Amino acid sequence: MLVSTIDSKGQTTVPQPIRDALHTEAGTKLQWNLMPDGTITVRAKTKSILDLAGILKASSGKSVSIQDMNAWRCI
Repeated sequence: MLVSTIDSKGQTTVPQPIRDALHTEAGTKLQWNLMPDGTITVRAKTKSILDLAGILKASSGKSVSIQDMNAWRCI
């Protein structure tokens, strides 16, 4: 079990094995979630949605219109 202490400024240090496992670096943002049952989850936000831009391409290399993407919807 890894333990850290909250100091008088409300700060703590994330233990090194956790930082290594999450591949974090200085400036990594942590997202804290308080669950209804009182448990807390913490996630490292290591990527931005902008990092995903351009990774998907149509097989023909052509772009697809919004209308074509929504063709399955009943409007």
